This record gives sequence, structure tokens and C-alpha cells, in this order.
Amino acid sequence: MEKQKGRKAGIMDILRSPYARQFIRKYKWSYIIGIVILIVIDLAQTEVPIIVGRVIDGIELRTIDHASFVSAVVTMAVIALIVLAGRIGWRYCIFGAARKIERDMRNDLFSHLNTLPASYFHEHKAGEIMAYMTNDIEAVRMTFAVTIMMGMDALAIGLATVVKMVFEIDLRLSIVAILPMSLVAVVSTYVGREMHKRFTRRQEAFSKVADFVQEKLNGVKVIKAFVQEEKECLAFEKVNMESRTANIRDAKVQAFMFPFMHMLAGCSMAIAIAYGGYIAILGTISVGDFSAFVQYLTMLVWPIASIGRIINVVTRGSASLKRVEAVLHTESDILDLLPAGEEAPLRGDIRVEGLTFRYPGTEKDVLRDISFCVKRGETLGIVGRTGAGKTTLANLLVRVDDPGENMIWIGGQEIHSVSLKTLRRTAGYVMQDNFLFSDTVRNNIAFGDHSKTQEEIIAAAKATCVHDNIMDFADGYDTMVGERGVSLSGGQKQRIAIARALILDPEILILDDAVSAVDTDTEEQILKNLHTLRAGKTNIIIAHRISTLQHADKIIVISDGTITEMGNHDELVAAGGFYAELYHRQLLEKMKKEEYAL
Repeated sequence: MEKQKGRKAGIMDILRSPYARQFIRKYKWSYIIGIVILIVIDLAQTEVPIIVGRVIDGIELRTIDHASFVSAVVTMAVIALIVLAGRIGWRYCIFGAARKIERDMRNDLFSHLNTLPASYFHEHKAGEIMAYMTNDIEAVRMTFAVTIMMGMDALAIGLATVVKMVFEIDLRLSIVAILPMSLVAVVSTYVGREMHKRFTRRQEAFSKVADFVQEKLNGVKVIKAFVQEEKECLAFEKVNMESRTANIRDAKVQAFMFPFMHMLAGCSMAIAIAYGGYIAILGTISVGDFSAFVQYLTMLVWPIASIGRIINVVTRGSASLKRVEAVLHTESDILDLLPAGEEAPLRGDIRVEGLTFRYPGTEKDVLRDISFCVKRGETLGIVGRTGAGKTTLANLLVRVDDPGENMIWIGGQEIHSVSLKTLRRTAGYVMQDNFLFSDTVRNNIAFGDHSKTQEEIIAAAKATCVHDNIMDFADGYDTMVGERGVSLSGGQKQRIAIARALILDPEILILDDAVSAVDTDTEEQILKNLHTLRAGKTNIIIAHRISTLQHADKIIVISDGTITEMGNHDELVAAGGFYAELYHRQLLEKMKKEEYAL
């Protein structure tokens, strides 16, 4: 299988790719102009050896006059200036187009990654994705730049030089000198195949290193807390050694290819000097022609040596293009069949009927036969043991995970009948992990709508009782929170995350264990503020603390994926089930804490 894949790798893979061809079409004029300039300067360069040869013959035979000599020198100087200007021109056109392709591909990849579901990022780690965004796209860019430049350059110089050697100097000498180069085709077939396989393994090894570093640095506090620095360093050495081995295996092929091509060029040069010198002594060709032939052969060294580089770049680019296309061809399992226009958010009525859900690839239902209704303006509380399915239910309401059809209705509409953009504008979702971006506090709060004013940002922060904490920071709202909000406490992150959702004033606000890290007094104040600000809007609060839920209009208890209790706080306490047990246990803990404080 690997062998077959290796054989197919090459420039034809790239040319057959519709994705690659669209960029060639898009920037075709840049490439056409660049290639024309490249061919013109290559043809101009091939005139120099003939001019030099004629000057040498003229000097030897004393047939060249001062004017002819000056004319030859001026001609070569003009050619040099043309070559200089031409090299700048084709670099601007060809390399510039390749850089634009790199930019477009990276934009395409990032945009597509944003359409993929959360399950994709569970299966594909950050290091692997970073390899696509960096090394793979860089390898493709090199193909669109270096391969086209070197390929056309080698072709133009090679053909023009051979034509000059054959028709203007000597056919037999040309055949004898070029004969060793026939080995290039044989060796290139094997080398191209092997480079493709080894580069693919090298990229996979790079992905492992990048992912290992990213994960361990995110968890560096845990590593330090459990004194596992030495163990993780040893683990990294193992991953790094795998990367080193893959890189060395890839480098070995290159280490063979480039010297081999130069050896062929050296053999050709040796034959040319030996045989060409011999026939020059015999008078079959002139000394000037022999000098020109040696210069032409020197010019052929570049096309021969570049074949190895072209094979290297093309095989890498082909392998990387396949990896990038594999991501771009990955479709989200959460389909958005109705692209959003300017629809208004849905009303906050929620109806769930017979909701059953299991994650793809598993055999157990996470949720089974869930049914409930929430009217606009009501607050629904959800409580249950860890792993009962509470977060899964919240994810299904906004289609982070995709429910079956005719199970969830929002604003009277089945959720698959509205666009994802409209659905998610309707619901403000504060997730468990309280993710913050490495940006200012202000930009994190205004993340959903950067047109919000400073007054609105402050109002949202005050509503979540985090304004005073922010003002204690040295730079206030301009404070950088660090990666994932690392510079903030858990409670501060939670409150900023709530403010980020609250500032959008959504029809539905979902809080998934969003105040677990704040003290009960602050929690009580936040809930009071929400009750005032969210009047007439729907709220869903998932929590483990009864104090967070007890004022909800309706509370459901989820146990092992099913609703086991439903009612308001007083009804559930009176029922004497899990909710009542949890309430009395937490009430007892609170009383003990108060006694201890006294």
C-alpha cells in the first residue's frame, strides 16, 4: 500500500488536485509573466558562452578588432543587467503568487476547522493541527514557488544549452558529455517514492512533538504540583528521539540525492574536458568552441543538480497537500442546511420530547427519553451526579452535539429547521471550562460583539460581580489575561465568562456549573442581578449546589441519563428523593461551617 502511494506522489498529484488547480488558475497571470521573464533571461544567458568563445578565437587568430571587443563586452554587460532585472521580476511574480497561495490555503484551513464539530478536536490533537497549519502549508508553498521556478529554469536553460551545444559546437561531443545524465531518470523514480514515505512519517513525528509540548505546557502546574518534571522530561526525550529518527531518515535520502547529481555533472565535465580537449587539439573544433562548450556544460550542472531538489520539494509538497486536503474534505456531522441571513433570534420557549442521544462510536445512551418544557421568561434548574448527562443536554440545545430530529423545539421551531448562526445567537452558553482568550479583559467580555461600548462592558462586569476585581488589576480592563486566562483565579474566569454571555442579552442563557468557583455570597448577588436583568428571558442553570437552583421556576434531576424528578424547590424537597437528600446534606454542611466560623 505504501509503495502504491509512493508511486503516485509527484507533480501530477498536485496538478490533478482540483484544490491546487484553483490557485493556479487564480494566479495564472503572475505565473505566466514570471515564467516568460524566466525563459527570456535564460535564453539571454546562453548567448554569453558563444560571445566568449568568439572573443577567444578572435584573440587567438588575431582577427578581432577593438570595436568588436568592446561590442562583445558591452553586450555581456547588457545581458547581465537584463538577467539582474529579470531575476527580480520573476521572483516577484512566482514567489509572490506562492506566498498568496500560502495565505489563501491557511485562511481556508482555519475557516474550515471552525466549521468542524468538537468531536473532531477530540480525535485530532492540537499538535497535529498545528503541523497542518505550519509545516504542511509551508511545504505546499515551496512546491508552488521553488518547483515552478527551478523546473522552468532547468528546462529552459537545459534545452537552450543542449541546442547550442549540438548545433553550434559539436554533436558527438554533446552526446558523449550528456550520456551520464541518463541515470537521473532511473534514480529519480526510486528517490521520489522514498522521499514521499519518509517525509510523511517526519510530519507525523513533528505532530507528536508539537502536541506533547502543547499539552504539557498547559498542564505545567499539575506537573510541578506532583513533582513529575523528571518523568515528563524523559517522556519528551522519547517523543523527540522519534522525531529525530524520522528527520534523519528523511535527510539520508537528500544526502544521497544531491551528491549523486553533482557526481553526474562531474562525470560529464570530465568527459567533456578529455574528449573535447582531444578533438580541439586535432582541430575538429576551435579553442573558442571548446571554451564555450565547457561553459555550457557548467551551465548544465544547475539543471542536473536541481532535479534532486525538485524531487525533494515536489514529494514533500504532494504529501503535505494530501494531508491538508484530508482536513478540508472532512465534513461536519452537524449540518447547517439553512445558511443564516439576518434572521432575528428565536423566542425563548423550549420544548424537549423523547430526547435520546448517544455519542458516535459508542453503544450506551447518554440521555434516554428526556422530556420537559420551559416557557419564555422561566428559569430551569438542572441537577444531577457527575456524568449524569447534564452538559450533554446543554450541548444538544445549541447543537454543539447534534440531537435527532423532532426532539428539541426552540421558539416553536424544530432546531434543525433554523440555521446554526440563528440558533446560537439565540442562546448565550457559558461552558464548564470557562475558556478565556489570551487578550485583554475588555476584549474577552466583548468577544461576541466588539461594537459594545465601555459602559456596556462595565455594566456586564458589575452584574457578574467582577468589576471590582478588574479595577484592582494594574491595567484594569486592558489587563492581558494570559493563555486560557491563566493569570486569573477560577472565580474570576467564571464571572468574566458569564459577563461575556450576558452582554449579548440572549433570549436563552445557559449556565453550565458557571458559579461553582465563587463563594456563596457572591453567587447569591450574581443570581439576584440575573433575576433582575433577565426578566422576561429564559435561563437554564446547571449546578451541583442547591443554593444556585432553589429559586428556579422548574428543576429537573437527571440520573444516569434520565429525568428522575421534576418540580420546583419546595416540591422536590417534599418528595424526599435525591434532590431532598442533596439539599439536606448541603444544608448540614453549611450549618457546620457557620458553627466552625463562630
